[in-house]
Amino acid sequence: MSFSSKIKSNLSKITYDSKCCQRAELSAVIRTSGAITLRGFSDIDITIRTENASVARLVFTLYKKIYNIHTELIIRKGSGVKKGNVYEIVIENTQNILLDLGIIANENSFLINNSVPKKFMDSECCPRAYIRGAFLGCGSVLNPEKGYHLEFSMHSSNFAEDFARLLNIYELNAKVIARKSNFIVYIKESEKIVDVLNIIGAHKTLLDFENVRIIKEMRNNVNRIVNCETANLSKTVNASYNQIENIKMLDELVGLDSLPNTLKELAYLRLENEEMSLKELGEIMNPPIGKSGVNHRFKKMEKLIHEILNRE
Repeated sequence: MSFSSKIKSNLSKITYDSKCCQRAELSAVIRTSGAITLRGFSDIDITIRTENASVARLVFTLYKKIYNIHTELIIRKGSGVKKGNVYEIVIENTQNILLDLGIIANENSFLINNSVPKKFMDSECCPRAYIRGAFLGCGSVLNPEKGYHLEFSMHSSNFAEDFARLLNIYELNAKVIARKSNFIVYIKESEKIVDVLNIIGAHKTLLDFENVRIIKEMRNNVNRIVNCETANLSKTVNASYNQIENIKMLDELVGLDSLPNTLKELAYLRLENEEMSLKELGEIMNPPIGKSGVNHRFKKMEKLIHEILNRE
């Protein structure tokens, strides 16, 4: 079972007591995973398709609770790459239901409402229920072990834009892109994905997601520290090698004992302590000096070599 399927299975076991939230959730599920069929001049059928058995049971339950309707459930085998079951829930003659759920504009029209129904936006609880229903219908979350990505796949650009505006009421930074024949509302920031999981009530998944995220961040921090220390060590080794080469050249050109005391002391200390950093070398000098002071003296050695070579 995929990461998204686990979330949907857990969410489907949570039920709302409020009728308005039940209607908001069902409206979003139908709007994002339903297909409308016209029969004759006035009859409308709804077919909801889902690959998740828990979502199918939830839709069946919501129809029973809200409208006291027993639905027909058809189980088909998936085709192509997806070999699992596909669950179809069919409701006939549903014009009144579609009107009640805000999916069609009015009883005299079969036009689909390509915006989030305003009737579900007047309370604090129903928008959350609607987002949850949309996730059950067309949402998916990438396993956080692989990356951070949450999306809703929709067929209407207008509906996708309006749904993104609903998400952004909660400051989720949702965006819309076109992908083939669909329109994708997506969120890529890990903190915002956690917020969505909280909004839709996926609290168990939220904790699992956060645990993975914390472990990944700790691992990344450790890697950054190790890489930084490795880079610093490499830099120290390379600098030490160049300094030792300069000291050996000075010894050949003029002899180390002919150097000023400050340079001579540092030259011998470097030869005896090849792996020490500039800071550590400065601390064992007499008197101790800072890192910049040590670096300045090595620069003087380098300058002295150039002066000697130029004289020759």
